[in-house]
Amino acid sequence: MLFACALLALLGLATSCSFIVPRSEWRALPSECSSRLGHPVRYVVISHTAGSFCNSPDSCEQQARNVQHYHKNELGWCDVAYNFLIGEDGHVYEGRGWNIKGDHTGPIWNPMSIGITFMGNFMDRVPAKRALRAALNLLECGVSRGFLRSNYEVKGHRDVQSTLSPGDQLYQVIQSWEHYRE
Repeated sequence: MLFACALLALLGLATSCSFIVPRSEWRALPSECSSRLGHPVRYVVISHTAGSFCNSPDSCEQQARNVQHYHKNELGWCDVAYNFLIGEDGHVYEGRGWNIKGDHTGPIWNPMSIGITFMGNFMDRVPAKRALRAALNLLECGVSRGFLRSNYEVKGHRDVQSTLSPGDQLYQVIQSWEHYRE
């Protein structure tokens, strides 16, 4: 598998993941997390922050910092809970990334899933198309780089915990995604 991914990358056929905004670019605080995820991961859990939305790089970088501040300073976690955060500016913001276990869905699901959150509240509205496209590109990136199984399953946060997340409207959207499984 690694040989095939390396060969595809050399030939330029692997999906590029260069659209992910690294932690350094959004000025994340250093992570204190160390629990690693095993690859390839089978599950992806989609959530929303249920807070402020953002629609420009400046506002999304600030919102990512706000979420990280809340998780680290108010909840006492080792970092922002999510592996990736999606902004309505159409960018993917690196949280814990592909390799570190998140704190997004509880002790059963965290060790076996990637947590992707959409910044904003999506109870009454759908995220911008560019945000949805960014999330789907991220999933393709994960498969092409060997971080996600090719037969990965997308779940809504509410499918695995008692919550309204990822919001009614976003939940309706992800239910139409090819890899969604209840």
